Parts: sequence; C-alpha cells; structure tokens
Amino acid sequence: MVIPVHDVNPVRHTPWVTYLLIAANILVFLLTPASATTVTGAAGLAQTCQQEAFYDRFAAIPTELVHNQPQALVPDGQIAIGDRGPGCVLARPDYSKIPALSALTSLFLHGSWLHLLGNMLFLWIFGNNIEDRFGRLRYLLFYLACGMVATYGFALTHADSTEVLIGASGAIAGVLGAYIVLYPRARVWSLVPLLFFIPLRLPAWLVLGLWFLLQWIYTAGYAVSSAGSVAYIAHVFGFIVGALVALTMRSAGVQTARP
Repeated sequence: MVIPVHDVNPVRHTPWVTYLLIAANILVFLLTPASATTVTGAAGLAQTCQQEAFYDRFAAIPTELVHNQPQALVPDGQIAIGDRGPGCVLARPDYSKIPALSALTSLFLHGSWLHLLGNMLFLWIFGNNIEDRFGRLRYLLFYLACGMVATYGFALTHADSTEVLIGASGAIAGVLGAYIVLYPRARVWSLVPLLFFIPLRLPAWLVLGLWFLLQWIYTAGYAVSSAGSVAYIAHVFGFIVGALVALTMRSAGVQTARP
C-alpha cells in the first residue's frame, strides 16, 4: 500500500479546524482505556472488559443504529469466571444511550495507537486543503456529516451486527473523496513499497484512487486484508459522499467561505 507523507499543495489560511480535530482525537484517546494498550491494541482480559464496556456505551453499534434502540445486555467492565473460562460480565446498562448520538461520538474513538496515528496522518496531510477550500464551519459540518453517513452506511449493510464501530476513518475518507475531486493533480510525497519503501512524488488522483480501489476490493471480498476487523465499506461510503459533495459544490460554483 502507498503511504502518503506530505502533499505539495499550499493553503491560504491556517487550518485551525483540522488541528482541533486532530487534537480532539488524541485527547479523547488518552482519556479512554485503549490508551493503555500496546501500539497494535493488545490488552489483558481486565483491560479488554473495560474497553468493551466503554465502547458499548459510546461507540456506534450497527443493530442499535438500525433499530434505534440500545442493547439490553452490555459488558459492565468486570470479569466473570464461567464454565467456558474467564470472560466479561454482561449486565443491563446503568446509563441511557442515544444510538444516533453514538454515530457522532464514535468518530472520536480509536482502538489502538496505530489506529489513531494512521487516521491522523491522513487528516493532517489532506484536511488542511479541504478546510481552506470549504471554509472552517462548512468543513467541520462536512467532516462530521461524512463520518455519520459512513457509520450509518456500514450499519445498514450489517443490520444485525453487535460489533462496535469506532474511528475517524469514515469522516477522513470523505475528506479524501473531496480532495481527489478538487486537487487531482496535486503532488503527494508517498512511500511506495518496492522491496523497501521508496519516496516518490505522485499525483493525488493516483494515491487516493489506489487507496479507494483497495477499500473497494476488500469490501467486495476479492482480497483478504491483514489489518484485522476494518470497516472498509464505511470508507467507501465516506469517500463517495465526500466526492459527491465536492462535485456538487464545484458544479454549482459555490464560493469558498473566508475564515
């Protein structure tokens, strides 16, 4: 996979919203149980149960989103010893959860340092130009909307799933979709794996086009990813929505807002 590290595409204004989004994601991660895990997210049983309890409360869960109703039993963070060995205790939640709101809060949750830093790298590289083009408020609303559409898109295609959905990648995919429409010829310094990683300056349409193609291939099941449980179809939804919004704005001749 091509790894972008920097784009040659200057901005007119300081991208404060992008900086704040990155800071918010990092701060939220530091306040969650996942921050104590290893880089890849490995954790002991006690910590896993705490993470599951936290995610069930604040993360998006497809079946809850589709039916607009929280689950009756969720992990409470404690360990139980049963016939099949130790596991996490399930109990009735002692809190009220609004499923639609969880589609928003889930955008600021990550499962590991690797998950967080990978997402923030893409937001750092490509978010500033989209913010510069859209204007700060419009960009913020666009980012959150793409994330929520990606989350609900995944939920609708996995209506009975109780697996938690976390991460900013759906929203960031929307940013990438807008970028490929608005700046297809911008040059992006990327690390290309040819025996070892070689830095090359490639056009954005190639870097982001390959990224989207890979997400679609994994979604369609034509290849198996080694990245574990990743919501690739959410990336596809987010990217398409971002591209369509950018195309609509460009076609309509919408003027970019001044910060």
